Amino acid sequence: MTAPLAGTIAAVRVAEGDEVAEGQLLLVLEAMKMEHRITAPSAGVVKAVHVRERDVVREGDPLLELA
Repeated sequence: MTAPLAGTIAAVRVAEGDEVAEGQLLLVLEAMKMEHRITAPSAGVVKAVHVRERDVVREGDPLLELA
């Protein structure tokens, strides 16, 4: 999954190896003075997390991988 827009990671709610359900909150991206919830598009397992809280990301930067 990639960043839909540039911003700062406000919260990471999952870790590598976590099982997630479709629609589950994965992380929160703060952009343009708003919080954007990044949720799981489908059920799966978190393969890798590429960001930490307070990281600055650009549009298209990798956030995490689901398998």
